[in-house]
Amino acid sequence: MSDFHASATSGPGTEPGRTPPPRTRETALRHRLAELRGGPDVLPKALDARALAALAANPGCRRRALLDGAGVDKTRLASALGSPSAFGQSQFAFVRGNAFEARVKADGGAELLRLVHERLDPGAEPPREGRVPDLAATGQRARVARTELALREAAGAGAWTLLDHPMLALDVAGSPAFLEPDAVVVHPDGAWTVVEIKSFPMLDGAADPAKVGAAARQAAVYVLALEAAAARLSPAPRVRHRVLLVCPKDFSNLPTAAAVDVRKQRAVTARQLARLTRIEEIADALPEGARFAPDLPAEELTAAVESVPAAYAPECLSACELAFHCRARARAAGDVTALGRAARAELGGLATVPEVLAAAGGEAGDPDDPAVAALRRAAALRTEALAECRTAAAAPALEAACP
Repeated sequence: MSDFHASATSGPGTEPGRTPPPRTRETALRHRLAELRGGPDVLPKALDARALAALAANPGCRRRALLDGAGVDKTRLASALGSPSAFGQSQFAFVRGNAFEARVKADGGAELLRLVHERLDPGAEPPREGRVPDLAATGQRARVARTELALREAAGAGAWTLLDHPMLALDVAGSPAFLEPDAVVVHPDGAWTVVEIKSFPMLDGAADPAKVGAAARQAAVYVLALEAAAARLSPAPRVRHRVLLVCPKDFSNLPTAAAVDVRKQRAVTARQLARLTRIEEIADALPEGARFAPDLPAEELTAAVESVPAAYAPECLSACELAFHCRARARAAGDVTALGRAARAELGGLATVPEVLAAAGGEAGDPDDPAVAALRRAAALRTEALAECRTAAAAPALEAACP
């Protein structure tokens, strides 16, 4: 009997000759994902709300779903592939954001609770001395459990409670993602509110719409995670869909805030996450022995990455560390997705640039296909316009202007 077989058929709690129950599906998946990122000694990279919002915005990208689900460090992976990422927050912005957040939460979060009361719940009793429970625990799962215990206790306390950097869990494509919002406030009526603290300013009461939109999408992820936690309680506390966005006022370091309704972002994110292909299915389709450890030889690492289909779009440049690598591959393959999702949608079944050019030139394509017909019409109009330009160009200067 081999050593492995002996260990599998004996041991504490196991009768001799009887095989113990197999590992649960979740445990087996966890081991599989650990192997993909390089082994159990390689700690998984945490999947934050910003990455999760970006993942939900591109649910067709199996590559990102698998790498994020396995906790692969995509920044190191991109460098190992020869396409280093320029994505991320500057060190200056990071330090400034931390300093502003510390100011907002000073004195037991008195100013933060005042802003929540003023902007979201003015009918409640004003916060005099909020409760700030200790959420410290060892490990992410232990922190999630400690957070849920604090939320349950606060929901029945009838007082203002501030949870500073709680840990929440959300199932993403069959794997748990651990999320850490800036803060969650529990109101005296037991309702829960997400607080997002950002370092970009509010000028005259308004902030950059693009940055507010990004903050709202992140907050929507936290709202979904809070709803999952609330569903495990009986009765389930109410999770407010109006979150508090706290920013510096004008050009000062003084905090101001605005209520942001994230119901639309929450619905979109929930729908997109539900459409994500389960990670087990993607992992099962990988070649045997495929791994994404950055210290692997370049050829082996590239082959492993390319074995997982990607769905590149120009929007990935501001949201994914592997965007430069995927863009280079999309361009080399002539993939029309490199032109943007809008162009890809207009081109129908034409998937590559050579196919588009051939269809426009009448060399290929079904004439009854609306996309092909539109391309040929556009090509004819271009030819006609150039011909008229050359005919009308009597002066040398005008002739030089025509291609």
